[in-house]
Amino acid sequence: MMQLKLSVMTISTIGLLFLSACSGNQATNPASSPAASAPAETQPSTSGSPAVSAAKSASGKNHGGQGGQVVESGAYHLELVTGKETSGTHLDLFLQKGDNHEAIPNAKVTAQVQLPDGSQKSLDMKYDAGEKHYTAMLPGAAAGDYKVAVLSDINGEKVNGRFSFKQ
Repeated sequence: MMQLKLSVMTISTIGLLFLSACSGNQATNPASSPAASAPAETQPSTSGSPAVSAAKSASGKNHGGQGGQVVESGAYHLELVTGKETSGTHLDLFLQKGDNHEAIPNAKVTAQVQLPDGSQKSLDMKYDAGEKHYTAMLPGAAAGDYKVAVLSDINGEKVNGRFSFKQ
């Protein structure tokens, strides 16, 4: 009877060591953790607001490399970069297509901005061929949360993205 108890204890100990070793590898290898493989499509890459629909890719990489908020919409990649200036906020939109993120120069792009006071402002974004992105200036510098809906028409195809930023 004593030998049976000893055998059960030994097998149990080996089993626990094996399980802890397996879970230890998972903790040190973030690529194998469920959190790393889950899509991060509901959080922006530069803001914690879950209202923004998409940000980083499922691989956790910032596709555009511009440091802005990213939205993947079908085959399209939209990345918004904001910069505060003395006269307002500079908005840069990188509108790209495909895995190689080829710039799309011929789209009609509008940014509809909700200001912190709740009022709306519509901005036509112009293409900067040298920088290969769309740009607009949002006048004013009110402190608070801004919500931006980017509406793009690419040869009749509607491609939209929602972003937010804080001043």
